[in-house]
Amino acid sequence: MRKKELARMIDHTLLGQTASKEGVEKLCAEAKEYGFASVCVNPCHAVLARKLLEDGKVKVCVVVGFPHGMSTSEAKGCEAERAIADGVDELDMVINVAALKDGDYRAVSRDISAVCTAAAKAPRSVVVKVILETALLTDAEKRAGAVLVKAAGADFVKTSTGFASGGATVEDVSLLRETVGAEMGVKAAGGIRDYATAIAMIEAGATRIGASRSVAILEEAPE
Repeated sequence: MRKKELARMIDHTLLGQTASKEGVEKLCAEAKEYGFASVCVNPCHAVLARKLLEDGKVKVCVVVGFPHGMSTSEAKGCEAERAIADGVDELDMVINVAALKDGDYRAVSRDISAVCTAAAKAPRSVVVKVILETALLTDAEKRAGAVLVKAAGADFVKTSTGFASGGATVEDVSLLRETVGAEMGVKAAGGIRDYATAIAMIEAGATRIGASRSVAILEEAPE
């Protein structure tokens, strides 16, 4: 895959606890230079990222309920509304993983719906991606989670936060793609550090890649 085509599939990411204003400025400059799909930042950096990327060529993505997903559905909805008011284009939310493992599908659906409802009320199109945290789930739980994400009307199902015990795997991406079908987005994130891994995820069915080493990945890609 050529460099420009791959760049448009990557969310250039900076989400650590020590992410600084300077770091976000660098992230946004790189995103403009390389033509990434979006920058993915913490909510506190939404306004800064929007200002730096005001021409809209690179989207601004903000995480919700990140990284553990253990806040209430109401809190996630409010967080999403604030991010939208701050000008973001995309929301990457984390489900309540414990609720999914408990089989409390109603609670998981409430979580997702709270964010999807906020996005639906936005004055512009806002993409919702839902993080399952696949490293913590059985295959049956991954499938159940993906079904709930699709039923709630989200745009993407996403593998991982990158903050759990493991990140994306080819097997999990393939499982999610098989579960949600061809039309819905699948985002692979967590542990994707080189070109070969990114391509393997895409070949397995990913339509978006989340990575903090995006520049290094592109440097390996053919022109």
